[in-house]
Amino acid sequence: QVQLVQSGGGSVQAGGSLRLSCAYSGYSGDRYCMGWFRQTPGNGREGVAVIDNTGGRVSADSAKGRFTISKDNAKTTLYLQMDSLKPEDAAMYYCAAGRALYGRCYLDSTFYISWGQGTQVTVSS
Repeated sequence: QVQLVQSGGGSVQAGGSLRLSCAYSGYSGDRYCMGWFRQTPGNGREGVAVIDNTGGRVSADSAKGRFTISKDNAKTTLYLQMDSLKPEDAAMYYCAAGRALYGRCYLDSTFYISWGQGTQVTVSS
């Protein structure tokens, strides 16, 4: 099973940027998906962006044009670069790993079985 350890996050003013990192280990095979999800109190985990082994990406509409997911296989680290942050982006952010389904990755959290510890992102207006 994949192990995930997150770093980054914190507080920023609206319009600012943050980068989240997620170091992974135990990753094997060529059918894994990795991604970022976020959660606010009282709500389920919302998919932000996911990436497959070929670099193919799927992003939520709320993230398109502002957030970029990337993966450095040499450093075994997943990233989420967040630009033009808005107060509504404030949440606990989690990285996750899971199996691809029919070769595709999805923003649905139920497809993911390994989770990072979470990191808080706060955006002030």
